[in-house]
Amino acid sequence: MDTFIFIPAYNVENELSSLLSRIPEEVWARAWVCLINDGSKDNTLNKALEFTKKKSLQYDLFSFTKNQGYGSVIKKGFSLALKTKAKYICCLHGDGQYPPEKLPAFLKEMEKHSIDVLQGSRHVEKGGAERGGMPLYKRLGAAFLTSLENRFFKSKLTDRHSGFLCYSRRFLEEVPWSQLGGSFDVDLELIAFADARNYKIEERAIETRYAGEKSNLNVITYGMRVLRIIYRKWRGFYS
Repeated sequence: MDTFIFIPAYNVENELSSLLSRIPEEVWARAWVCLINDGSKDNTLNKALEFTKKKSLQYDLFSFTKNQGYGSVIKKGFSLALKTKAKYICCLHGDGQYPPEKLPAFLKEMEKHSIDVLQGSRHVEKGGAERGGMPLYKRLGAAFLTSLENRFFKSKLTDRHSGFLCYSRRFLEEVPWSQLGGSFDVDLELIAFADARNYKIEERAIETRYAGEKSNLNVITYGMRVLRIIYRKWRGFYS
């Protein structure tokens, strides 16, 4: 097995079973899959436990007793991944917003092009985000922040705020990710490290899916954090 996939899950009892069942068999054949329950208050934990009966050999579960925040879950995922021999580490959100069906193609791209950070983009295909139901305020906010970020980052991406990300082992072994905070902006900080230190960053198109899931992201707070990362990038913090 050469791949580790971790799934951040917080109050996703209605989406989790479908998401897990959609992971392609060819991915199960090469991957460890670990669901990280972030202190969910609904039936997420039981739904996750039910799935162990089907995939006991390749599927594991870690559960925080209290909600720790997205960034803490990401760091826990990295920590667990690096205890295995995985060459590729992918994050797949438990709410089903990102397509697990894309994992085989993403892993092939990582291998073929020696990519260190591969991000799924909802905006490569024009109009894709709108067709997938992304709210207008999110499309406008993301477009503004991405255009601003592209002025300060060497890598020019169409979507810097997608959580569908795959990393090379080399990147996670060399970058000080354990020093990062516990908030939603951890993904962008990882990309900032990769950009500043000349790791290979690319993006590939993914389908957008919004079906009324409740978001735990405060857009105003997140926007301010993005501006802070841009400032830190400009000052050389990630170099």
